[in-house]
Amino acid sequence: MRAVGLDADRIADVDALRGAALFGILLVNVNAFASAFYGAGVGDPTYDGVVDHAARALVAVLFEMKFYLLFSFLFGYSVTLQMAAAERAGEPLLGRMLRRQAGLLVIGLAHGALLFYGDILTIYALLGLVLLALRHRTDSAALRLAAWLIGVSAAVWLGLGLLQWVSGERLNRATAIAQALTAQAAYRAEPWRVVVQRVSELPSVWATLLAIQAPCAMAMFLVGFVAGRRELLRNVPAHRPLFRRLLWVGGLVGVPGALLYAWLSQRLVGSGWDVVGLGVCVLTAPLLSAAYGSALLLGFHTRKGRVLAGWLAPAGRMALSNYLAQSLVCALLFTGYGFGLIGRVSPLAAGGVAALLFALQLPLSRWWLRRFAYGPAEWLLRALTIARWPRWRRVEGAEAVG
Repeated sequence: MRAVGLDADRIADVDALRGAALFGILLVNVNAFASAFYGAGVGDPTYDGVVDHAARALVAVLFEMKFYLLFSFLFGYSVTLQMAAAERAGEPLLGRMLRRQAGLLVIGLAHGALLFYGDILTIYALLGLVLLALRHRTDSAALRLAAWLIGVSAAVWLGLGLLQWVSGERLNRATAIAQALTAQAAYRAEPWRVVVQRVSELPSVWATLLAIQAPCAMAMFLVGFVAGRRELLRNVPAHRPLFRRLLWVGGLVGVPGALLYAWLSQRLVGSGWDVVGLGVCVLTAPLLSAAYGSALLLGFHTRKGRVLAGWLAPAGRMALSNYLAQSLVCALLFTGYGFGLIGRVSPLAAGGVAALLFALQLPLSRWWLRRFAYGPAEWLLRALTIARWPRWRRVEGAEAVG
């Protein structure tokens, strides 16, 4: 399939799938911007109504811990495309990839300090180096390692949750609320205080990301890398039976796991059972992510799905620029950089903000890529990767590697 505005050598399904993943990630991240209580272990007492709980539950069931896994799979897949590009250019792979990951690390550090404490780019930059070191593993060895990463990580969280429950240790609700309110006040303050607050939270956030998301992201890197070596997404119709199996198996296992995770994480916070729910999610979310990806890929090859893919693909092609732009807009809306709306927007309204923002990014991405070869951040990252300035204006038929 060829999406609108893409070069012929690109895999349109990869770009469209990345665009869909970008939207799912935004629907989760906007909640972290909109409320200092997100991830604090207690609910926001300001928004404690039925609609508020329903909106949070919907995000937990459908989006949390799912779409970043899909994005991670695509990151691993894209590494194989980078390897092919290096081979076509006759350049050493190692130098290109080290420069690319270093550039991603710098962008991630700036993003985390200035825009969003929940930055995942720094983790991707470091894990990308691990994937590079593992690139010579056989497909079967890579998939076994991925399964071990998910299985061991899930077992650890299940065990920790049960230990907390048995020990009777409970979260101090009053302390958690006080800490969230303090953070909320800092995020509403002057820009310099916003930066200080964000930087102060980075160590704990990175520790959380490394403990929870990094093992699963690495696992999906490996699965995506294997899929890329097998060129699984170059001809989706040829692999339709596989995607149908993934859709059914992933849904049958992943949906109950997502429902259980949402129930435990929303209703039994601080009891240890919420950590058990996290373990369940770690174990089942990769399968639900596979079901999501399979449903989208199969849908992209229908008449109406091709239209959707045509809109998603440009946004996915410049996903890094769009991801950074999402953080910038949300920072302007919710922090002292701009309107300081943190704690003043309901969970449902926050979801509406995310939907509106992404709806605007779709035509803007399409417009941009009709004129330019890359998104702004992608252009900079490519310059670092190839160690020279790439073309800026679009030249029809010229190569653009994603």
